Amino acid sequence: MSIIYHEQAKQFHLYNRSISYIIQIMANGQLGNLYYGKRITDRESYAYLLETGERAHAAISCPAPVSLCLQYTKQEYPAYGTGDYRYGACMIRQENGSRITNFTYVSHRIFEGKRSIEPLPATYVEEEREAATLEITLHDDVMDTELILSYTIYEEMPVLTRHARFDHHGKEEIVLKTAMSGAVDLPDCDYEMIQLSGAWSRERYLKRRPLEQGIQSIYSMRGISSAEHNPFLALAKKET
Repeated sequence: MSIIYHEQAKQFHLYNRSISYIIQIMANGQLGNLYYGKRITDRESYAYLLETGERAHAAISCPAPVSLCLQYTKQEYPAYGTGDYRYGACMIRQENGSRITNFTYVSHRIFEGKRSIEPLPATYVEEEREAATLEITLHDDVMDTELILSYTIYEEMPVLTRHARFDHHGKEEIVLKTAMSGAVDLPDCDYEMIQLSGAWSRERYLKRRPLEQGIQSIYSMRGISSAEHNPFLALAKKET
């Protein structure tokens, strides 16, 4: 199976013949992204890839010697609060008005194949051996809410799919204001944003632009699966 969990290092390595994706359970219990790119050799620890250290005018979320600063750390599913000042992948409003969340690692499962997420549209496998899936369960103690992050890597294609699910068990009501399927924290700005726009029979109209700091988006009046306007987004590393 192409997913390995290194228990001592608390790291997950998802890989196939083309790509590697490495996740770290950080000192504060949240998830960090260590690597995403061409396939690399598996090893017991990739701790050297985790960015730590004290920085001027930055909020440190863990005491020394870890000195973990979420503001400068690549995260798997960033959320509002705990010293991270970027836009999060989710935002939840509690009854008291608070929007601060703290989802930390509880458990994980690794299995062959890919589960259906009906009624939502999604990729699938015809045989379980075609892919492997990692499910990581995180929990927010204050809200008593679970966040399940699912990663599926395909054996024969350089493809990694993701989705997120929230299971609320608390007595107080919450409002899920924002919930992304996933988040990608890029190591630099040397990327291009590739967009396929158009209408029916003209969906392959290619637009390419540099990925800049700030908010970039694709507008669609009828969602992303309309026959009249169907944009598709991908990110690509610039060629040098």
